[in-house]
Amino acid sequence: MARHQPLELDYIARRRWTRWPGVVVLAVSLAVAAGLLTRYREAQLELERLQTVAGMAGPPRPALKVVGERLDEEVRYAEGVVRSLTLPWAALVRTIEQAATRDVALLQLQPEAETRLVKLTAEARTREAMFEYVRRLGAAKGVSDVHLISHQVQRDDPQRPVQFSVQAVLK
Repeated sequence: MARHQPLELDYIARRRWTRWPGVVVLAVSLAVAAGLLTRYREAQLELERLQTVAGMAGPPRPALKVVGERLDEEVRYAEGVVRSLTLPWAALVRTIEQAATRDVALLQLQPEAETRLVKLTAEARTREAMFEYVRRLGAAKGVSDVHLISHQVQRDDPQRPVQFSVQAVLK
């Protein structure tokens, strides 16, 4: 049989590497990072200064044009809101109420302030009730040029009502 060599164990810990080279590398890295950060800030300030000078001497920047276009769009929107608020709402509601019958239910009212058009969507029990409503609305004082735009029989409903759209011009 082969004899094994006795195992020698060394219980004394070896000396660890010294930490000072790592600390030196860390300190140098932090110094370089601080220097680069300082140079970056200086470059940013110089870029802002140059852009300011170029903006004073050159044509207006496109960003200002975009802001102006957006402002124009907001002004147009505000004017549209004012037009819709100045519609003769009381007279319009009164006119629609005068034309109402028991056989017709108003579903939707869509006024267009710019063109002074009103689109009504309603549902009638019969075609005759629909035509009567359109005639009554045409005879009303607050609107003119009343036209039936579309109509459709609701086949999925057992009572088969007629859904229709009417367009009129506000006076």
